[in-house]
Amino acid sequence: MSASSLSAVRLARMRGVLTGHVARDDLPGLVTLVARRGEVHVETIGSMEAGGDGGPMRRDAIFRIASVTKQITAAAAMTLVEECRLRLDDPVDELLPELADRRVLKRPDGPLDDTVPAHRPLTLRDLLTFRMGLGMVMAQPGEYPIQRALDEAGLSPGLLVGPIEPDEWMKRLGDLPLVHQPGEKWMYHTGSDVLGVLMTRATGRPLEELLKERLFEPLGMKDTGFHVPADKLDRLTASYRPDPGTGALVLDDDPRQTRWGRPPIFPSAGGGLVSTADDLLAFCTMMLNRGRYGGERILSRPSVELMTTDQLTEEQKAENTVFFGGGSGWGLGVNVITRRNDLSAVPGRFGWNGGTGTSVYTDPAEELIGILLTQRYMTSPMPPAVFRDFWTCAYQAIDD
Repeated sequence: MSASSLSAVRLARMRGVLTGHVARDDLPGLVTLVARRGEVHVETIGSMEAGGDGGPMRRDAIFRIASVTKQITAAAAMTLVEECRLRLDDPVDELLPELADRRVLKRPDGPLDDTVPAHRPLTLRDLLTFRMGLGMVMAQPGEYPIQRALDEAGLSPGLLVGPIEPDEWMKRLGDLPLVHQPGEKWMYHTGSDVLGVLMTRATGRPLEELLKERLFEPLGMKDTGFHVPADKLDRLTASYRPDPGTGALVLDDDPRQTRWGRPPIFPSAGGGLVSTADDLLAFCTMMLNRGRYGGERILSRPSVELMTTDQLTEEQKAENTVFFGGGSGWGLGVNVITRRNDLSAVPGRFGWNGGTGTSVYTDPAEELIGILLTQRYMTSPMPPAVFRDFWTCAYQAIDD
């Protein structure tokens, strides 16, 4: 029998460290999964809800995965590229006429009518790399006219799109100028939600149906979707936001009265999915195996390699150090590590975090998959302590 690739003693250290976060009431509970070379180690710590309600945390608990959604929908988009139903560098105007003939602000803080024409049309590559010229504006809330306009239209980047039909959402988006020229700057999030609309129009299929066909069914991701069916609601964790003043956890979504209990009006390709640790393991295993899962090929090897290659310029990354920290960049729908400056910062490692308290990365060099699912919202793009501790513990457990 071959030696283990993960140290049992050091995995126990992980449990001790993470149990400390729950004991200090940083969060009610969590699920972790570390997989390497056929070994899978899972920890369930704490409870499904604060105060122990809902019972102890369970391996098949369903979490709102927020922006971890982005790498999944990007993979689905690449299946359409492989079929030549979408092309990375073709204009999206035909399928998204609302985004044709864009106007661009002369400066990000300028009035909405002080614009110039876009230098070129938007493309699928712009959406996947978050260089479409619109997204999260890194300024104080409401400081710029474009921020106020996005808020008023219900278009501000967030975990969930409001109760707006996709066509109406696109119309409102098309009524506003871009902040930057297409391809010029990296702006977080909005490109993924536009991507979801593009895929539904390209195929004539609802987004969840398309994801089921392309990914969820072939990967056996039976608990992943944009809502939780009634017979699974007992497995949905509660979700909490920390109080800005006290840090105390405030209930954001009660599983007994959850917003995820019915299909959304707008399925957000940028942050709307719920999932489990084992479903996410299946997706990450496919990506680690360069597109293959079991005996089936889901994506081509070149597609996975393209997705997980940094696409940004040094200037674009330097302008977004709060997201990239000087050691990573962005591929097609995924964060990509580019520089070894921390224990878990292995060049080529890819994945992303979710604002509801989730972190999912795949490391081809170490053949390692790590999944952390919590119920506590993030308060900034900077990873919270529980994220940092999980990844430190996952990598210190490597035993060769």
